[in-house]
Amino acid sequence: MSRPTYVIVAAGSALGTALARRLAATGAQIVLTARDVSTIEALATEVGGRAVQVDATRFDDVDRAVAEATSWSGRLDGIVNCAGSIVLKPAHLTSEADLTAVLDTNLRTAFAVVRAGAAAMRQTGGAIVLVSSAAAEIGLPNHEAIAAAKAGVLGLMRSAAATYATSGIRVNAVAPGLVASPLSRAITSNEMALKASIAMHPLGRIGTPDDIAGAVAWLLGPESTWVTGQVLGVDGGLAHVKGRQKQ
Repeated sequence: MSRPTYVIVAAGSALGTALARRLAATGAQIVLTARDVSTIEALATEVGGRAVQVDATRFDDVDRAVAEATSWSGRLDGIVNCAGSIVLKPAHLTSEADLTAVLDTNLRTAFAVVRAGAAAMRQTGGAIVLVSSAAAEIGLPNHEAIAAAKAGVLGLMRSAAATYATSGIRVNAVAPGLVASPLSRAITSNEMALKASIAMHPLGRIGTPDDIAGAVAWLLGPESTWVTGQVLGVDGGLAHVKGRQKQ
């Protein structure tokens, strides 16, 4: 039996790195992408994968990464978009440049991944996983720009799931809460901000990259072959559970 092949866009992110290691442990073949390929070369060697330079906001770059995967193994089983950003500003302090950057990094990259993945897997089926945010499902202060972009990711996911279901392509998303990573260091390195963030999550902690990687790996794998058009909240209960104070 041939090994499944996956493309991880923005593999140098904390989530992308954790996911690459998790998938490699199952024997998968992985094409890893990054805007600066030098940041993922060591990881590619570690997991026995291939590193490809990709600006994920460019459709032709993402197409090229998918072509690399199919040329290497003759198949593509799934693609994941791990590109993302955190912008915490109220709308009146968000510039046009800020908004453009947020939409490009979070929504445009997701569209490029859906477009390339669907084109490559229309005859064989497969899985596409996008990353949204709990902020797309619950109103959080100062999250206007990122919430708009991540809500767009959910709309894209559901429409694509409907479009490509007859081709056997499953399209799903994960919606994390706050995750400890270099992206969130401005929050997690501040004791007061971290304490407040932990208190917002009913399970009493912020997430780890492995928390999210496990959910993504499940959505990619054979255990979820009857799941499409879904958003899996991996957020410590943030979006849908009202916690209570410890007694």
